[in-house]
Amino acid sequence: MQDLINRAARKTPTWVFYLAAIALAASTVYGATQTPDPAKVLERDLGTRGLQILIASLCITPLRWGGINLLKFRRALGLMAFMFITLHFLTWSVLDLGLRWSVILTDLTKRPYIVIGFAAFVALIPLALTSNLWSIKRLGALRWKQLHWLVYPAVLAGALHFILIGKVYTLESATYFAAVTWLLIARLIKSRKAVLRPA
Repeated sequence: MQDLINRAARKTPTWVFYLAAIALAASTVYGATQTPDPAKVLERDLGTRGLQILIASLCITPLRWGGINLLKFRRALGLMAFMFITLHFLTWSVLDLGLRWSVILTDLTKRPYIVIGFAAFVALIPLALTSNLWSIKRLGALRWKQLHWLVYPAVLAGALHFILIGKVYTLESATYFAAVTWLLIARLIKSRKAVLRPA
């Protein structure tokens, strides 16, 4: 099974993911327009898709530990997630609040779930901007890798934002938070073992 997946991954171009992102975004927008409250539904669905794709991008590393190499798609998934999260923020600020800056600024300072969600969004911006070979060469591999560790607190904040928005715990929110927590713990354990391993 691993060989089959790896062969399929090698044959699949990354542009397929970008095309899929556009199609998924269009489908999400269309689906929201068929509901009584399109702005609210679109805001929720775009954020959910962004979180799902971000979690999927983080799964690539532990899958690689198990012999499944999907590394070539990690950048595409990360950028897809950022696109959906950006659209989620724009839907909230433009469609929901109508760019009423006084209300936006109040929410960004007074409502914990919005503060947490916005912090996650801001943390992802430098990652999206440096998701290219030029940035790796400019920063150096080590500094670039250290910068991209921001994805872990960002996705944790995103999962917490998702829970707090609903105001009640659901199986879906618990699943996302558990997945993110497991990915964080697994990465920390792996990094610790690498440090402690004898030269």
